[in-house]
Amino acid sequence: MNTLDRFYIDGSWVLPHGTQTHLLINPADETEIARIPMAAAADVDAAVAAARAAFDDWQLTPKEERLQLRRRLLEKYNEHYDEIAELMTREMGTPLAFSKSAQAWVGQAHLEAAIEALEKTEFEERRGETLISLEPIGVCALITPWNWPMNQLVVKAAPALAAGCTMVAKPSEYSPLSSLLFAQLVHEAGFPKGVYNHITGSGEVAGEALSRHPDIDMVSITGSTRAGIAVARAAADTVKRVAQELGGKSANIVLRDADLEKAVKDGVDACYVNCGQACRAPARLLVPAEQMELAKRYAKEAAEAHTVGDPSSDVMLGPVVNKLQFDRINALIEAGIAEGATLVTGGPGRPQGIDKGYYVQPTVFGDVTPGMTIEREEIFGPVIALIGYDTEDDAVRIANDTIYGLSAYIQTSDPAKARYIARRLRVGSIWVNGAPWDARAPFGGYKQSGNGREHGKWGLHDYLEIKATAGLPQA
Repeated sequence: MNTLDRFYIDGSWVLPHGTQTHLLINPADETEIARIPMAAAADVDAAVAAARAAFDDWQLTPKEERLQLRRRLLEKYNEHYDEIAELMTREMGTPLAFSKSAQAWVGQAHLEAAIEALEKTEFEERRGETLISLEPIGVCALITPWNWPMNQLVVKAAPALAAGCTMVAKPSEYSPLSSLLFAQLVHEAGFPKGVYNHITGSGEVAGEALSRHPDIDMVSITGSTRAGIAVARAAADTVKRVAQELGGKSANIVLRDADLEKAVKDGVDACYVNCGQACRAPARLLVPAEQMELAKRYAKEAAEAHTVGDPSSDVMLGPVVNKLQFDRINALIEAGIAEGATLVTGGPGRPQGIDKGYYVQPTVFGDVTPGMTIEREEIFGPVIALIGYDTEDDAVRIANDTIYGLSAYIQTSDPAKARYIARRLRVGSIWVNGAPWDARAPFGGYKQSGNGREHGKWGLHDYLEIKATAGLPQA
């Protein structure tokens, strides 16, 4: 890839204005991969100016033309599917098999879902002599994290392009390689210059500048709650729309009528997906108090079945993304031990036999009580907390007792009970009995997990304004 030292602005790969760079490290072996340029204010201004200049024409592009471009982008994505997966393994350490089956696949799924949403959306509706129009909101800043590079980028860019918006994408500097390739695919698909622009940079500099910029009409951010708050504050002066998909501390409620062994083992597997680096990870496993000892045994078996090692080999878990995350996860594991939770398996430090790379031991804590640090804070690693409950009301109370409201999980043999409990949980998404992920179902959170919804038609509508024009008689 010959674009590592450049930004994609106004249809061309251009050198940055500044000299600051970020050293990208392979988390599997701590070797140096590349130096990535970090955008300065002048780079942000140039990217926004290109998007603003392109907007007037792009917003009027016929729907069928936008569909043709989107289909061509999907073709390009599919042609480079394996390369996209390989880049994500290299930049963030996900096992290659997982990169192909999940990390690259979700980007493909979001492109397909956005095409379908665009095909089915009518942008004008007559109500008597009033015309109701759906119009693109304008120039968008897309700020994405490192943990699902294609998922988080494409779930924003695909509907924004479909709506007729122009944009500046700022992926995380910790996983920029796949996003650089995506920018090249947008270019090859033939989108007009200035419609899609790509920079890399820090949240403190580039993210702040994008959020404050008077020519940005909307910011869509996926990241920590701390980052979401910072973006909202910076955006407030210009009253721009802010869509946020932020942190989570999801509860997985195992009811007494569920198959305990299956529910616990499936729950551990779900928590460890992407090495635990998922905002919707079911990191709080709620089990009947009288079944805690049995649940600990099943969780230990499930955790210890997870192989850890070189992500290019046949393992289930690779490293976490960087040293900062490695140190933070280990500090939280230490906090769990210090606060009296039972360490069932795993613990701080690398797995036995591994002396390099940011590998975390698959860890299970039992006898966790509400209020412990590992029960409250988003760990973002392969660490699960088993919490006992007495009654179903108690389980619902514990599940809701968090600043977050992104996701929840329910395990039961009774659909009516699942529906009743789901109605009481203050979260945006619920999965019952291991239901599959759906790129067309709305995704987003309550409370400090954010606002707005992504995926399919829900994501498309986040990038649209509604206009009413009265006094237009029927033709």
